[in-house]
Amino acid sequence: MDNSNNNTGKLVATLLVGAAIGGALGILFAPSKGSVTRNKMRSKGKKTKRSLQEKYDALLKSQKNNNKTNV
Repeated sequence: MDNSNNNTGKLVATLLVGAAIGGALGILFAPSKGSVTRNKMRSKGKKTKRSLQEKYDALLKSQKNNNKTNV
């Protein structure tokens, strides 16, 4: 069961990284002014950071709860 949680975490992390890279590449190749593109990237980066932090916090909370029930 522990290995399954580890694999799931790796899969989610890989998908999130892939989505972030895809989004950044999409913005970079979009036909916009440089300043507009930079603002979009900055905004997307902040949103992604918040989302990843929330997911990380939820994962830590889940792991702590699992550890409490296993003790």
